[in-house]
Amino acid sequence: MQQQRDECELRDNSDASLYDRYASIIFAYARLHTSSREDAEDLTLEVFTAALEHDNLSDLADADKLAWLRRVARNKLVDSYRRTTRHPIVALERVEEMMHNDESLTPEQVMLRQEEFGRLHKAIARLSSIQQQILQLRYGDGLRFAEIALVLNKREEAVRKLLSRTLTTLRAICDQQEGGNVL
Repeated sequence: MQQQRDECELRDNSDASLYDRYASIIFAYARLHTSSREDAEDLTLEVFTAALEHDNLSDLADADKLAWLRRVARNKLVDSYRRTTRHPIVALERVEEMMHNDESLTPEQVMLRQEEFGRLHKAIARLSSIQQQILQLRYGDGLRFAEIALVLNKREEAVRKLLSRTLTTLRAICDQQEGGNVL
């Protein structure tokens, strides 16, 4: 009886350390491929729930655990895409929020904001996919450089330099667009 309790306690500790170690990586991956933070949180929860149900995960090496978690996250993401394409859902809170934000602006301000967003979107579309990813992870998801480095499998210094160069390139593209040389 005592041995069973000890095994359960060890499993609970290993599950907690598994979550502590890999949750930010799985969340960042999910956030990169989902439309909202809440969806990414749900997907991360589903991945770690699957990990709890998998008995042999504690026997794997750390690299294999991460690979297993990433594979489960990818599969859960595919399942999520399939569900949303068959049954698209728009959150009511999101619609209310958009309407509330637009009500406080004059029609002229709304048009100016839409034009600015359009120019920014075109400028970002001209960046490479890695540059777009790093912008999403840093500013969209609010990840720290160390977390981005883990997600992209790069050194933290490389991530800092890449972001700096990306912002410089983005400024140059925006300046070029303002100068009349749009796309």
